[in-house]
Amino acid sequence: MKPCNQCGKCCINYSDGGLSASADEISWWETFRPEIHSYVADGKIWMDPETGKQLTRCPWLQAIPDNKWGCAIYHDRPDDCRYYPVEIAQMIEDECEMLELRDVTDMQTAQKKLDLLMSDSRPTAV
Repeated sequence: MKPCNQCGKCCINYSDGGLSASADEISWWETFRPEIHSYVADGKIWMDPETGKQLTRCPWLQAIPDNKWGCAIYHDRPDDCRYYPVEIAQMIEDECEMLELRDVTDMQTAQKKLDLLMSDSRPTAV
């Protein structure tokens, strides 16, 4: 498995209504990051603050040099973003550029690598 190359596919694929935020995250944004909270409507995230309609792209996704993408709220992003990717099958479906041929042919080993790689981003199992 290769390191993330910031291709942005995950952000682009899920930012049009495929993400959610917990009530705690939304409340925290309301208190400490009102500029993020302005894109929340009725518990849904990445809604147009003026129309209330779902945006087609995350408002925090920013193009950076060398055809890469960055997150303007990286440290305050929702857990849905923080925990991605969860499964190798999901990465295959999303055409994630982290995958190598051996990851696709041995998904069980690749999943173990992914779980280890993401261990600092995901909550510990109880």
